[in-house]
Amino acid sequence: MPGIIVMGAQWGDEGKGKATDQIAERVDYCVRYSGGNNAGHTVVVGDDTFVMHLLPAGILNPNSTAVLGNGVVIDLDVMHDELDALSRRGVEVPHPLISANAHIITPYHQTMDRVTERFLGKRRIGTTGRGIGPAYSDKVNRIGIRVQDLFDESILRQ
Repeated sequence: MPGIIVMGAQWGDEGKGKATDQIAERVDYCVRYSGGNNAGHTVVVGDDTFVMHLLPAGILNPNSTAVLGNGVVIDLDVMHDELDALSRRGVEVPHPLISANAHIITPYHQTMDRVTERFLGKRRIGTTGRGIGPAYSDKVNRIGIRVQDLFDESILRQ
């Protein structure tokens, strides 16, 4: 089964979103395998411009299933807002797939991101403050909340 990979070799703004949108009509799945909503993918279709920060750029193709993989950290509010905005514009996403092992960005992560950046002073890294780094830290430390944890109250309480 052949696969097509679009991967950046710089720090962004390379046209990955545009390239992904262009090839999405030829694939069954458009998978976002890492990152969070700090990215920005702008796709222009005719006179319409769509901007996504979390959902994969290929989501505009109705024949391609959108997937958020294990390596993605997900802000549920951002995901909801993006799906809602697409729906209001007539783009239906009937069944995006989300890895049960993907980690959730919480308000705690966003607060930690901004506070840590502020205390770094001159050594700050220029974070977006959206909680991406702290959510990945929790993932690595095996203490983060995963999508599957939302469906098991006993695990979620732990």
